[in-house]
Amino acid sequence: MPRVELSITDLGPVIPPPRDPLGHWVRAVAGAVEPCLVIDKRAVIVAMSQQCVAMLGLTGSPVGASLREGPFKLIDFSASGEKLPENEVGKVPPILAVTSERLARGLIRVRCDGTVYTLDAIATPIGRPDAVAGSLTFFSAV
Repeated sequence: MPRVELSITDLGPVIPPPRDPLGHWVRAVAGAVEPCLVIDKRAVIVAMSQQCVAMLGLTGSPVGASLREGPFKLIDFSASGEKLPENEVGKVPPILAVTSERLARGLIRVRCDGTVYTLDAIATPIGRPDAVAGSLTFFSAV
């Protein structure tokens, strides 16, 4: 009589790659109580929590605007708060997390409707394991 042996190896769950690598994070940020935002790899804001909108004194959500040119302006730490030069914009945590594909943290200053805010920002790249699609950033007012 022939003998048959069966061996099963558990390689873990097979998870298909998401069609929209930012979709999960957009939904999470939309319902978050913490001030946070998601940008895509072009630095376009794809989600911002209501707490973040309120913290920056915005009258509406800036979803769809560029972080570089959006409703709030990235400024330097000088007394006059000049527009942040383009070579420095790439160093702000939300953008740096995308380009470096690593966790990024730092202080940033923004001007919204004439009011200046200093924020501690911590950003992490998000997307598929083989391709960064954007970043998720949490803010704390300083």
